[in-house]
Formats: sequence, structure tokens, C-alpha cells
Amino acid sequence: MLVLVLAMAVSVGAMYEEPLDPVGAMYEEPLDPVRDQIQIFKEKTEGPIGVLTTSSGRPVTYCEATSTFNKPLLRNELFMDVVAHLTRERIPERIVHAKGAGAFGYFESTKDISHICKADFLKKGTKTPVAMRFSTSRGFRGSNDLDLDVRGFAAKFYTREGNFDVPGFNTPIYLYKEALHSLPIFHTSRRNPATNALDVNMFWDMVTLIPESMHMLCFVFAGYGLPKSYVYMPGFGIHTYQVENKKFEQYFVRFHFMPDAGIKTLSSEEAVQRGAMDADTLTLDLYRRIANKTYPSWTVSIQILTLDDVKKEGPKIFDVTRTIPLKKYPLHKIGKIVLDRNAKNFFAEVEQMAFCPNHLVPGILGAPDKLFESRIFAYRDTQTHRLGGNFNKIPVNCPFQVETHTYNRDGVPPTGDNQRGVPNYYPNSFHGPAPVMTKQCSSLINIVETEAYNFDQAAEVYAEEFTDKQRAELIKNVVFGLSTVVEPIQFRAVRLFNKIHQDFGSRVAQGLNITMTDKIMKKH
Repeated sequence: MLVLVLAMAVSVGAMYEEPLDPVGAMYEEPLDPVRDQIQIFKEKTEGPIGVLTTSSGRPVTYCEATSTFNKPLLRNELFMDVVAHLTRERIPERIVHAKGAGAFGYFESTKDISHICKADFLKKGTKTPVAMRFSTSRGFRGSNDLDLDVRGFAAKFYTREGNFDVPGFNTPIYLYKEALHSLPIFHTSRRNPATNALDVNMFWDMVTLIPESMHMLCFVFAGYGLPKSYVYMPGFGIHTYQVENKKFEQYFVRFHFMPDAGIKTLSSEEAVQRGAMDADTLTLDLYRRIANKTYPSWTVSIQILTLDDVKKEGPKIFDVTRTIPLKKYPLHKIGKIVLDRNAKNFFAEVEQMAFCPNHLVPGILGAPDKLFESRIFAYRDTQTHRLGGNFNKIPVNCPFQVETHTYNRDGVPPTGDNQRGVPNYYPNSFHGPAPVMTKQCSSLINIVETEAYNFDQAAEVYAEEFTDKQRAELIKNVVFGLSTVVEPIQFRAVRLFNKIHQDFGSRVAQGLNITMTDKIMKKH
């Protein structure tokens, strides 16, 4: 037996042969950047890229890499290295926006707005690296790209004054403005805690009890919830940001990102068909376009208000469930975003991409509304939970255009150089980093927020902005969504739609076979 074992060990090298090319000459047509990614990688390399090692750097022999039979497992460093890592390689997924795609490129400022905002990256001609992420809101990490849903549209600007994040959406408004509504909205979008099934009664019960949500749902169900491609999807900052110029004069802006390819959406039937064929269709479409050098772009614009405008308009200017009328405050183009690079590794550069509303730069103070304030905590807390307290040192989140100096130390890796031997407390007398001295410190204005009301704008959108096709799609999707909901919630929904516009309410009622009697129209 010993002789046999020794003979097998000696002959291992002879047993090894170069593996067959799994594709060989199959590809006469051009290689697809998604389907054929590993073949493309092979063609770019001349052989193995290097020697296989353990994570500690020790070279791995062929014997170790191919068999653990008749050998002590716990002494096999490769086995221990691989299995210990495998059981820990998943991190918590995002509580919302878990399914997403991302890419990289640049923002180029095309108009001087220094009289409005002193942010360095907004100077005309400045080119700033950007990262962008597009996502569904309710779906888990492996869900379908074409589930009907409001979309996340987030941009990270790597400026020379630090990172500026705009975690926005593909609708110009949001579901609610009350910060306490976040938990019930998120929970009712998830699975029933008893059955673990999606429960439309939960969802429609909640949104019909928050009437201001109807405005955004009109956009979602009319087509915005089913983009044909991420390159055809607009983005909106939703909040009204307070900004200032070098004279510390205050202005207020809303960010708009309009796709240069135009806004294009799918019908629910088209989405079901495409989604059934490929659950990752939007993710892979974006990857293919960039790989094929068909670079998507967005024109970045802002609406501008003065402090006097804000005083005249009142707190509704900061209501995220309302738009700021474009007729009164038109768009001013300030630049263009172009995406020209895919992620080199999805997990490293997209899954670990982290956005925080409070990642601001000099000249941009944030927004004074309570929802913005609540998002500051929620986003930072979830990034710390998912990625650790040093998430800003992960390369994709690192403000690489500026040298950072903090008094933060240690924690879960990555820690970088951990600030070397610099003093770890402030104030100090030993040349630790010192704060910038400014003439004055600006602060956000104080606003008195009121209960949300936006049926006037929802009515205008339904009657004047939507096309006949969009109204038909809206009715169809709402009726389908409500078709299996219990009657009292159906009645409540019909009453809300009727308040927005009688045509809206009557068409939904007709689709649900509800006769709009006095009894039905009374509050349940």
C-alpha cells in the first residue's frame, strides 16, 4: 500500500494535462461582453496570470489544490483558507435598494454658477469623477430588475473638496415626508411576517392611509416604475438643497438628471415578457452598452430659488412629496454626466458602493427638511452595519481626490495607515490636523413643516402632464394591483383617486367592478 501511495504521488505531474478550451473556435460572431466575459478575459491574457497562493501569500502546489483525500484537513492551509472565507463572504444586503447596477464616469460642468454655489466641482470646465448606482427599491439582491417599483438613482461625485453624494430616485417626488413613515412603508413592502409571502393588502392599506403617497405612485404606475433601460431613466435629488456662494449668500436648488437618450418605459406586459427571459436585463443592458463603448449620459440641471422666493412660497418648497413648478422655476443646465467604465469587480465596486446624504462639500449645506435629516442617520447607520465603521476607506467610497485627515482610529478593516503616528485627539498641541478657519459658519434655515398635501399636483399630473397612453397604463397597473385586495381597502383607494381626479377614480372603480354609490364613497 505504501508503495502504491508513493507511486501515485510521483505520477501526479504526469496526470495533469492542459484543460481543454471550453469554447475554442465556437465564436465566429463578435463576443458578447456579458455572456463571454471569461472568454474575453482569456483572450487578453497569455496564460495563468500568476501562481495560485493562499491569502497569506504562500504558493499552493498542485497536490494541495486538487485533493484532500487521506490527508489531515485542519493542517491543510488551502482548505482552511477557502472554507473559512466561503462561510463569511456574504455581507448584509441593503434593507432597501438591494438589487442594483453601477458604473463609473465623469461629470463635466458646462455653466458658471459660482454666483449661486461656490462648490469647486461646479466651476465651468471642471471634470469630476463620478460613480452611479441604479436600483429597484423593494427587491432583494436576487430579485427581478423589471418588478414594478420606484427606482433608486444615486450619484457620487469625487470632488477635490471631498465626496458629494446625491441618493435620489427616478421620480421627482417621494412617497412621504414624515420621517416616522419609513418603517411601516418598508415593512409593508416586504413579506407578511406570518406567511412569509408578499401581501398586497399590507401595501395598499399603508399607502392609502398615507394619502400624499398617491402622487409618487401615479408616476410609478404610469411607467416610471418600469424603465426600458437604465440609460433611459431620469434621476431627481427630491430634496431642496440649500447652497451658498463665496459671499455666503443663500440659494436653494433641486437637482435633475435627464437622460440624453430620452425617457423610455415599458408596458407591464413588455416587462413581464423581458423579465421572464432575464431577471437581470437592466443590469446587463447597462454593462453591455458601456463595454461596447455606447456610453450613456445625463444632462444635469437645477431649479434655483432665492431666499425671497422661499419666503414667498413657504415650506411647501421643501416638501418632498411635491414638485417645484417648472413654469415658475425653470431648469438651468449646469453640466453632463457620462458613464464610460464598468465595474472591474461587481462586489468590490458596486455592492460596496455606499451613499450618505450628509456627504456634502463646501457650498452645499444639505436640506432643512426632517426627511433629509432622518436619511442622514438611516444611510450612515446602514452603511456601518453592512460595511463597517471604516466604509469610507473602501476604495470605491474613498474621497481619492483629497487627502483626508481625521481623528478616527482602528475598527473593522480597512483601516488604511490608521493615520500613522498622528495625535489621535483634538484639540492638541502637537501638529495634528487643524480645522479650516472661515469668516463665518453658515447653517441651514429653520422651516416650519406642515402636513403633506399634494392632490392639486397629482391632479395636474394626471390631467395635463400624462399622455393618454400613460393614463391607460396607470389605470391598468392600479387595477391589477388592487384586484386581490380586500374590499374596504379598494373602496378607500377609489375615494382617494376620485379626490385626485374624477376620471381617475371612476376608471379604477370600473376596472374593479365597483359601483360608486354613496355608501362606497363614505369613509371606511
